[in-house]
Amino acid sequence: QVQLVESGGGLVQTGGSLRLSCAASGRTFSLYAMGWFRQAPGKVREFVASISRGGTMSSYTDSVKGRFTISRDNAKNTVYLQMNSLNAEDTAVYYCAARSGSHYYYSPSQYDYWGQGTQVTVSS
Repeated sequence: QVQLVESGGGLVQTGGSLRLSCAASGRTFSLYAMGWFRQAPGKVREFVASISRGGTMSSYTDSVKGRFTISRDNAKNTVYLQMNSLNAEDTAVYYCAARSGSHYYYSPSQYDYWGQGTQVTVSS
């Protein structure tokens, strides 16, 4: 079992920045690929970014490329999502997820463990 706890969400103005953190416990963190997803009201959960277990490979959905950066610190069992130039369309609950594997993964169904989510609200 892997337990995931997100933090760092909040209210920010358009153009602002936030850094989300996801702390993992329970198993060897470095064995797990990690992903960030988000879900806005009335919408399906969508992929945001993913990073391989060693941190050498990452992928982003097109709408966040150049604005968001995913990273991880395996010594601290934590994955981060740095979000810059935020806009109203980024408003959602953000979830981190984990699965064993050496690559990065896009689909929610590919992940085995999920956090409870953290709310990000961008005001115009």
